[in-house]
Amino acid sequence: MMNSQQSARTTPHTQKPRREKIIGEGRLVPLDRNAKARIQALARALKHPTEKGKHYGILTAKFLDVLNALLWGFHNAVTGRCFPCYARIAARAKCNPDTVYEALRALEGAGVLTWVNRYVRVRDVHGVDLFGKPAGRWRYLRTSNQYEFMDPQKSRGKPPVPSKSEFPPGTPNQVSMLSTSPVQKPKNPSPGPLADLWAQRGWVEQGAT
Repeated sequence: MMNSQQSARTTPHTQKPRREKIIGEGRLVPLDRNAKARIQALARALKHPTEKGKHYGILTAKFLDVLNALLWGFHNAVTGRCFPCYARIAARAKCNPDTVYEALRALEGAGVLTWVNRYVRVRDVHGVDLFGKPAGRWRYLRTSNQYEFMDPQKSRGKPPVPSKSEFPPGTPNQVSMLSTSPVQKPKNPSPGPLADLWAQRGWVEQGAT
């Protein structure tokens, strides 16, 4: 029987969820030391055995090494940049790139991190066109992934904060229509179509002048 990691490798490309592709750096999320410590504590908790006879849980010790390499070795706490290649991650975590591949998917499945694919746009020039300008086409080349870590404190659901605006909801017209104060009876208008309309609405008595 295949495990979830083997199944992910054998799943047809068309059945895998489409990952976001961006040109540039991607979404950069700075993290202070406290936030990184919370993420690391969550990952360690997910390493605890969940089944009898197993020495690990959702994450393994080597997966934690990959996380620590990204979190403490490559992530810039100020800018949020974190886009090392597999080879650099493997060298830092002292494992092989295949383990990095499996660790990243396990960490994403556990809600510890996620990533987007980074691309750069390159133009291939082939001679000149009819107007004497360089002719060519644009190509998009994948460079690396931009990794984003999930702070458990920010990911925890919180009830919405009630509005503290000093202005109540609704327009002035809505407020006046809902008011329970007595309506002042208008003065009788001059005879004519307007007087007939007011009489139909019950604002003035029929036959008033």
